[in-house]
Amino acid sequence: MSAVESPKKPTAGDREGLTRRRLLAVAGGAGLATVVAGCTRESSAAPTPGPTPAVTPALTEPSSTVPSGVMLCRQAWGARPALPGGRPQTIDRMTIHHSAVALPDNRAIIARLQQHQRFHQDDRGWVDIAYHAAVDRDGNIYQLRDTAIAGDTATDYDTTGHFLVLCEGNFDQEAVSEAQLDGAALVFAWATRRFGIGVDTLASHREVASGTDCPGQSLQAHVDSGDLAQRISALLSSGFDLQPLCGPDADKRVAAIEAGR
Repeated sequence: MSAVESPKKPTAGDREGLTRRRLLAVAGGAGLATVVAGCTRESSAAPTPGPTPAVTPALTEPSSTVPSGVMLCRQAWGARPALPGGRPQTIDRMTIHHSAVALPDNRAIIARLQQHQRFHQDDRGWVDIAYHAAVDRDGNIYQLRDTAIAGDTATDYDTTGHFLVLCEGNFDQEAVSEAQLDGAALVFAWATRRFGIGVDTLASHREVASGTDCPGQSLQAHVDSGDLAQRISALLSSGFDLQPLCGPDADKRVAAIEAGR
């Protein structure tokens, strides 16, 4: 594992750079009902994207007056139904993970999420994909597990109460992108507002569990420096909008992602 230099702690002026233009580039999925799991290492072979199933009706466009983005519904990425069971929870903190599998081509993200869900349900025996939301390299946000159900993990921490966000990739081998950091900040800002929790509850997987390097050196550096927390705080201060995206509009967005647009 190569050491990664921690970024310089951003100033208030740097945070001003989190402009509407950057946030409008964050296109992701729908309203957050999703997963928690434990950075389980899976096959590194890039899956072949499959067909996108039909989904539910589209929701309204996000407001253009504040920094905004969308969260792609479960149906948009072809999620299976969750299995019965799971541990009910009330969200009181938030935790960031990586998949520990490199994602050299973001066009494979839909098939990758399907691969995670199959592995978690079929091999791990979990009720659903482990996390509650995912963010790809281009900052697209995806709805995963129902937030009312605690996530799952292969490590030694109790995930009850945690809002789990997966940044897709292996950040011991690749650098986290600015778009991915902005997408993660946006979905965490959404969670702080939705669940009434503080930015100070943010932690990385390695900070709450032993025996793991998750979320990788590159992403951990942004946690250690306070950069990710400051991005979240800047959104909460300036105002933002994150809306679910379902139905035909979500299908179009997924098609564009798989086409590399």
